[in-house]
Amino acid sequence: VTVTCFVSEECVLPCSFQPDSEETIEWFRQDVVVYKFERGGDDDDDDDDDDDDDDDDDDSSEEHFEHEQIAGRASIFPHLISRGNATLILRRSGLKDRGTYRCHVSTSRGEHNAKVIVKVEAPIRGLSLELSRLSGYEEMKCTVRNVFPAPRVTWATEPPTFEDLRPVTRMLADKQGLYTVDSRLKRLKGQPDLIYICKVKTSYGGPAWTTSLREREIKGTQGRDLTIPCYAPPYLNNPFLHWSFSNGEDPSHILTYDSQSGDSVSSPPWDNHVELDGFRVPFGDGSLRLMDPKHSEHTGSYTCVFSMAYNTHTERTDVTIDAPGGERSISNHPSYWWIVSLVIAVLVLALAGMLVYLKVKGRTSKARNDPEEVTELHLVKG
Repeated sequence: VTVTCFVSEECVLPCSFQPDSEETIEWFRQDVVVYKFERGGDDDDDDDDDDDDDDDDDDSSEEHFEHEQIAGRASIFPHLISRGNATLILRRSGLKDRGTYRCHVSTSRGEHNAKVIVKVEAPIRGLSLELSRLSGYEEMKCTVRNVFPAPRVTWATEPPTFEDLRPVTRMLADKQGLYTVDSRLKRLKGQPDLIYICKVKTSYGGPAWTTSLREREIKGTQGRDLTIPCYAPPYLNNPFLHWSFSNGEDPSHILTYDSQSGDSVSSPPWDNHVELDGFRVPFGDGSLRLMDPKHSEHTGSYTCVFSMAYNTHTERTDVTIDAPGGERSISNHPSYWWIVSLVIAVLVLALAGMLVYLKVKGRTSKARNDPEEVTELHLVKG
């Protein structure tokens, strides 16, 4: 028998035998005794004496934890031994619990052995994909945490591209042996409308997780309705849709739509400003119509997320709502008239100074060259 257990959860190792009396149950791991349970005395199978049997079990039973690795974490069900059940419960299982176990039961009738192969894994619980610009260029970053065994990461685009995708994937194990995987792919130039798809799968054969992302920028005009596109990849059928908005603060909820039930829920601030065609969502069209947008209220980042089991697709659209021409020139753009006025004032002052200088210089030159003034000066001296 092979069982797969999850990290930090209970692990059930089954073992059944032909019940009798004076049972001794031993569990071995790699041929080393890790748990032992003994019960002495006779056992009555009469169901009417179950209460007495339980009292006898308490008086004649003894448990031994032979290995410190599972001490305090392992137990069986004493009241089920009389029914031939020697199943071992291993609590808070970890990667060190992997291996081959053997259940050995001896009774007054004989012996019974059963082998159990235990696999322990930390399944994928979630997957994130985001656009990063920290490296000096744009790259898609796909991250999964606390996973075992080490998963395999693959990339694709929609539509497919003929360019060679060269992701860089790093895996780091913590003290418990759980992996954090960081896979990065440079954003392809000249193809702004591509969907980037990151797929992660573990070697134990669990479900593959897929996440995808598309980013775009669009502009609109204040007062004019604007459609914000959102299209799911073809592999998503009847997804759940969620729209949110952010303008530098915490994201705010716009609306959700459940393709299975057809239920749509929107938040009050957006009721009169958004419209969604629910008939198109199950077919992958979750585009949002923004009605009567305002520059100050509706400029920001809009995010739509299609989700279903093990799959998510995100489209993030940066929307700029331009104000009307007159208002925009006053409120959106800084005024430079004061600079022009200052330059003109400086030029006027410089011109006036130059005129005064030239006027004074002209008078001095005239006084030196006028003969009447020279004669008049001599007469005064004489």
